[in-house]
Amino acid sequence: MSEPVNPSEIDPVEDAPEPRREPVFNLPPVVLGVIGICVVVFLLQQYVLTQTQQLTLLYDGAFIPVLYTGQYGFDWFLFSRPFTYAFMHGGFAHIAINMVWLAAFGSPLANRLGTLRFALFFAVTGLASVVLFWAVHPYGEAPLVGASGAISGMMGAAARFGFRTDRSTGKAAFAGPVLPIAIVLRLRGVVIFLAVWMIINLATGLLGFAPGVNGQIAWEAHIGGFVAGFFGLRLFDRRRQAPEWETGDRRT
Repeated sequence: MSEPVNPSEIDPVEDAPEPRREPVFNLPPVVLGVIGICVVVFLLQQYVLTQTQQLTLLYDGAFIPVLYTGQYGFDWFLFSRPFTYAFMHGGFAHIAINMVWLAAFGSPLANRLGTLRFALFFAVTGLASVVLFWAVHPYGEAPLVGASGAISGMMGAAARFGFRTDRSTGKAAFAGPVLPIAIVLRLRGVVIFLAVWMIINLATGLLGFAPGVNGQIAWEAHIGGFVAGFFGLRLFDRRRQAPEWETGDRRT
């Protein structure tokens, strides 16, 4: 037989925790910083600077291969152009596409590497992009602008993780150890991505087809950044995890 229970004797029901609200822009600060710089520079170019000032900014900030052949003398911007060019863009479609890809590939990589290592990765892959571009066009006079070289480096890094991400902390980060190249080249999804990426870059660069983007696509810079990110990722990865393909049995 049940007995009536005094309401005061009933254990209070704990309030269920409120679901965590994800921020609207769940991007690492360093990625937001790069996007912010690119956007500010683009707005200055488009709406603030005069035509003369725009040309000055383009000459001093963009990467111009012929300036590095020694024919035009020395200026201090020779040291900064291989890095500042990445923060400049040639049109709305150009910056919009690059910033979307930067958010997609840069966020998990920044969460994996940390702020300082990601910034160094961005700088080094961007530098590798212009090195290959200069090697192919040492006397080129057309200025090179855009962050796509460094972003291609991020895509190369993503391939070394097999595109695996961990979202357990609420922040997507590339997960697991850096895969050996032999393992990467046996992953069907990665190989398909690499093949499609290469075909698109060669097609848009050689045929000059890129909707909404003025000027020719610098496929050489993309490949330079991708190669640097793909092969150089281990130099930046702060996690030293035991490879998944190794076992604890070290008997010979």
